[in-house]
Amino acid sequence: MDAIFVGIDVSKSTLDVHIHPSAEAFCVPRNAEGLDALIAKLAPLGIHAVAVEATGGFETVVAASLGGAGLPAIVVNPAQVRAFAQALGKRAKTDPIDAAVIARFVEATKPEIRPLPDEATRLLAELVARRRQVIQMLVSERQHERQLPTRHLKKSAARVIRVLEKELSQLDTDIDDSVRGSPVWREKEDLLQSVPGVGPVTARSLLAELPELGTLSRREIASLAGLAPWTRQSGKWRGKSFTGGGRAAPRTTLFMAAMVGARCNPALKTFHQRLIAAGKPKLVALIAVARKLLTILNAILRDRQPWQAT
Repeated sequence: MDAIFVGIDVSKSTLDVHIHPSAEAFCVPRNAEGLDALIAKLAPLGIHAVAVEATGGFETVVAASLGGAGLPAIVVNPAQVRAFAQALGKRAKTDPIDAAVIARFVEATKPEIRPLPDEATRLLAELVARRRQVIQMLVSERQHERQLPTRHLKKSAARVIRVLEKELSQLDTDIDDSVRGSPVWREKEDLLQSVPGVGPVTARSLLAELPELGTLSRREIASLAGLAPWTRQSGKWRGKSFTGGGRAAPRTTLFMAAMVGARCNPALKTFHQRLIAAGKPKLVALIAVARKLLTILNAILRDRQPWQAT
């Protein structure tokens, strides 16, 4: 019997569904009744994978509902799906066509089905993302304050800065309550912070945005964070290796932590100095430090053992 793959194109009000290889297609509303009907339809089919495309947050409830019902749900990258459609020669783009392409994409690539984040993890991720947005606004407003020409306008900017600082403090409190209120997260946070150069912001960001940390191999976790180098070569030509893809937010967090670790973590400092002495560019050396730090953190959570200087 052929494996069954389901593609779902998510819009604001509807879900277009395509079942492959039977080519059965239908549409349900994106609400509680529609999700219940969709789950009732898919549950008896013995589906190998059901995929939804990331669409700016509309897919979250859908993926969570499918995963909560025991279906093998996965969220796929829309850029990869579109590239796959172009490779198939499909230039037309409608919701039913997109659903069919998603189903065929999952059949062709067979991505690993991982458990979806639970409600608490999603909430923590949203708090961390909101904190990052407030910091960006705060930095921008402080730059504006320095450039404003009059005292009156500078006072206006100062009032906005005070509001943003108050909101940042409240978000930090909410994140602290979420993490310290969970025994599992509290233990993980303490393990991560045992590594010199890893503070509470880094630890909580990784818990929220890289929940797979400690459950994957070092190569898999590096790839997920976009820190695994990929090569470019053809025949005798050898191009430079690059890193990219993966999750941008935890990659940025790890890069900032690597900058700190290269100065105050003995093992990372030695590793960084050795790369620089070997002639590696500073940016390349820092990326390598970030990847090594990620490997260390992954092993610490996997083994549930704190940092040891040796």
